[in-house]
Amino acid sequence: MAAILRIFGILALLMGLLWMGQGAGLIMWPASSLMLAQRVWIIWGGVLALIGAGLLILAQRRR
Repeated sequence: MAAILRIFGILALLMGLLWMGQGAGLIMWPASSLMLAQRVWIIWGGVLALIGAGLLILAQRRR
């Protein structure tokens, strides 16, 4: 169970950071993305990154 939480936590954290970078205009990939330089994606990415961090903490406690 801890391994599954860890995998989903890492994926959510990385995806959240990607969304934040795209929303801030730091990561302009892919060029056709609707997220580029749209500040709302900074918020959604932050929420997803926090969820991912929470899953990682939960996985650590279940060890």
